[in-house]
Amino acid sequence: MRKYYCGFMILVTAIITAILPDIVQAAGGPAEMLVVVADSRRAHGEIARYFVDSYNTNPVWFGIECTIITAIMGVTFGLLTDFIMKRVGIDLTSRKIVEH
Repeated sequence: MRKYYCGFMILVTAIITAILPDIVQAAGGPAEMLVVVADSRRAHGEIARYFVDSYNTNPVWFGIECTIITAIMGVTFGLLTDFIMKRVGIDLTSRKIVEH
């Protein structure tokens, strides 16, 4: 009986989730596509203006740029931290793991 009850509840939840956006009418009307744009009036500087315009014109390209920049920054900070730790005297390459 419990198996049927769980299956029924999953079915009811799926149906409610599927029809809920049609039931709930945001802002007094049916749900439509939302357009999110960045405010370019407050962007000062060439780099900030470039990223605002990139976000507003092509969100896919903006996502690719952010992914590449995040990866480059991660590698850069990792190598910089490794360099600083070696200069301080901490060498993680010769670390001996002792487990008891």
